Amino acid sequence: MATDARDAPNPDAHTPRTGYVYAAAVFAALGGLLFGYDTGVISGALLFIEQAFGLSVFHQELVVSVVLIGAAVAALGGGRLADGMGRRTTLLLTAGIFIAGALVCALAPSATVLVVGRVIVGVGIGLASTTVPIYISELAPAAARGWQVSLFQLAITVGILGAYLVDYAFAASRGWRWMLGLAVVPGVLLGIGMLLMPETPRWLARRGRRDEARHVLERIRGGADVADEFREIEATLAVAEEHGRWSDLLSPAVRPALIIGVGLAFFQQVTGINTVIYYAPTIIRSAGIPSASGAILATAGIGVVNVIMTIVAMRLLDRVGRRPLLLVGTAGMAVMLGMLGWLFHGQFQGGNLALFAVAILMAYVAFFAIGLGPVFWLLISEIYPLTIRGAAEGTAAGVNWAFNFLVSVTFLSLIEVVGPSASFWVYGLLSVLAWIFCYAFVPETKGRTLEEIEASWHAR
Repeated sequence: MATDARDAPNPDAHTPRTGYVYAAAVFAALGGLLFGYDTGVISGALLFIEQAFGLSVFHQELVVSVVLIGAAVAALGGGRLADGMGRRTTLLLTAGIFIAGALVCALAPSATVLVVGRVIVGVGIGLASTTVPIYISELAPAAARGWQVSLFQLAITVGILGAYLVDYAFAASRGWRWMLGLAVVPGVLLGIGMLLMPETPRWLARRGRRDEARHVLERIRGGADVADEFREIEATLAVAEEHGRWSDLLSPAVRPALIIGVGLAFFQQVTGINTVIYYAPTIIRSAGIPSASGAILATAGIGVVNVIMTIVAMRLLDRVGRRPLLLVGTAGMAVMLGMLGWLFHGQFQGGNLALFAVAILMAYVAFFAIGLGPVFWLLISEIYPLTIRGAAEGTAAGVNWAFNFLVSVTFLSLIEVVGPSASFWVYGLLSVLAWIFCYAFVPETKGRTLEEIEASWHAR
């Protein structure tokens, strides 16, 4: 059941604000922008890649989904990489991988090379999804950690929207190579930004670099007294082993957090969000909007809703809390998926009914954007002990990408076999199960330091 963390005090409520930690969060969140761009851009590019290479339904699913294989593998190993090399160094490596993957995709002479490029991009996405939330959470004060870590989710939605707009801009010229290749730009910005940013004080302290850790903590807290916060970090390290092991994930103090992270990873994907992100133009065209440009433009409208509602969530996470947003979001998703299934069950086509389908998709994305979207990435950056935080978050992210792959690679085939109506109802039922899981197991963590959250698991 949920813990009583909801009413925890806010020890950092009076921490002075500093533009430095904000800048670090923004630059790190560029990894999320790349994540969003590279996952969203394929939705429009696929309409033209299919024709350029004569792809079957299976090969379309492969081009879309193979990126997730690279993401799942990199997420599982990326956590250990971030624990060993450091969060900042891992993000620098991530920037280089994104740039290389974008160039391979843009210059691909065949579908095979394109698939290789998508795998490389997937590795970058996996590393970003594991490392960025940890990096931001370890820099942010407790009172602002919710919205700062959610910059990652906001950047994902901005990246998706940017991808949709780029798709629309190049739709008339069928310029799918430009669509994929422009990911180089945010990749370069991420690399430059991380060269200017520090390593996190918690990672430095864990590696025995106490003086450097304290200096960074003072710098990112804007000159505030950090004695209490630093003592809390050191106390946590004093009772923990220097190097966490994979077996620690199953220890009694960590197992509940592992179940929550893996469960949320599972439900974030099997409730169907990435069928909308990857295949929105295909869904919209099947609802009655015939042109590729029109479908991509409608998809961009969905991207705008995603960005706006993520901003709303960021304003609420540290005020309302994580649990209420999760419960409202999953309930709304279930209702919208039920309505979408009903719409396709009637086999309505064209006109206002096509616009109705777009409106339902927008509402579905809005509920995701205030719940499972930002809260999953935030919680898995908060709930794990420092010594195994990278490995534990990597495990949750790896599960997330594995089920992302499973859902994405089967979506078009599922529609062919059982039809769109039954497909959306299946996702709706899974959204109901997600609500039950969140109600029963997910704790409230707002306003608590990472060390307090860690101590609460040991106390249980």
